[in-house]
Amino acid sequence: MITGYLFQELDKDKLLQIYKIIAENQDWKSALDQILIFSRNFFIFDNVAVYLSETSSGHIDVVYARATGRGRSKEADVSWGETVGNRVITEKKIIREEVPVNDQVDRLNAPFILGIPLFISKAQAGALVFIRFGGPAYEAGSQEFAEFLAVQVTTLVRQKSLDDLEIELEKQRTYTALQGDFISTISHEVRNPLGFIRGYTTTLLREDTEWDKKTQKDFLEIIDRETSNLNELIDDLLDSSRLQSGNMRFNFQMLRIDSIIRDEVSRAVLNNPGQIFRVEIADSLPAINGDARRIAQVIDNLIDNSRKYAPGAVITIKAYPEDNRLIMEYSDEGPGIDAKYLPLVFSRFFRVPESSHGVRGSGLGLSICKQIIESHNGEMSLFSTKGQGISFRITLPRDANLAMKTKGGN
Repeated sequence: MITGYLFQELDKDKLLQIYKIIAENQDWKSALDQILIFSRNFFIFDNVAVYLSETSSGHIDVVYARATGRGRSKEADVSWGETVGNRVITEKKIIREEVPVNDQVDRLNAPFILGIPLFISKAQAGALVFIRFGGPAYEAGSQEFAEFLAVQVTTLVRQKSLDDLEIELEKQRTYTALQGDFISTISHEVRNPLGFIRGYTTTLLREDTEWDKKTQKDFLEIIDRETSNLNELIDDLLDSSRLQSGNMRFNFQMLRIDSIIRDEVSRAVLNNPGQIFRVEIADSLPAINGDARRIAQVIDNLIDNSRKYAPGAVITIKAYPEDNRLIMEYSDEGPGIDAKYLPLVFSRFFRVPESSHGVRGSGLGLSICKQIIESHNGEMSLFSTKGQGISFRITLPRDANLAMKTKGGN
């Protein structure tokens, strides 16, 4: 153990082994796990924790904690050095706290704490904290080795920060690309109905031509349909914006989801008589606490999605209770989605490239569905195999109190 000699006297092979662990691990926590397990062969500690703080907010989070010695059996009830970690970050210096120990004192109530500052960046500071329950005291060699480990932890956390930044930048690049596609799509989707409306209105207003009643009716029906398409697009944009900002209001009340499903199916069949539905609803389906209009909107969006991308495919809707939840499964027997696109399906503005040609839409429908379900404290997931249709699973809590906690609930 490092208990009385200088850090410089430590076998160089041990230091090289630590550097090797860092070089061979891409995950910082895995690397730190291995370093601490290896170091404990010659450096005494029971608990270890890494605290990080954003300098702008001063809020401190524990990002790593490990119990390896006496405190392992009582992790929740023993010291993790948070107070020392806070002081280390605030005072930017090494802090040692040691207490007198005798035979009458429970070692778990006598932590010897050593906190080493981590200088991550201008915006972030941290502390590496070691705890020895009941001692021994931290000798010069032990403290020097702890400082060496702090440098390695700083390197690992910096690498983690760079990795997180790279992931965030990639998300932003994807989001920016989707926004560009969205602007192009919306421009097209807005111009189309406006073009029809203006064209047929101008035609009807021509004074040099007489139109018979049937032709006038046909023109007016086209204008009405395109106006509805434009209204639907605007509603989607507004709903998506309100959900994204958390400003959408929900009218929560006890409702029967089986009635909503049957109403939406009846409306879809009325508008598209050739559509085949299979509806399987459990007899004992319980009432849930939710917004009937928004739940209906989810079902309507799913049916509309199938109508656009799987025209004529059989649609199956199931609803049944499971434990304290209500499950709704929606599926169609359409072309499905390639696996590479599945992680993006619920993203705002996303549309599957191969399926979007000639199909009108904003890429907001499924994103709106997922956000509505999550606003009910529920979950929505997607399963699909190319050429074998698509399935959605929606889980909603049965407990009225759960939904009422939702942001925007009344």
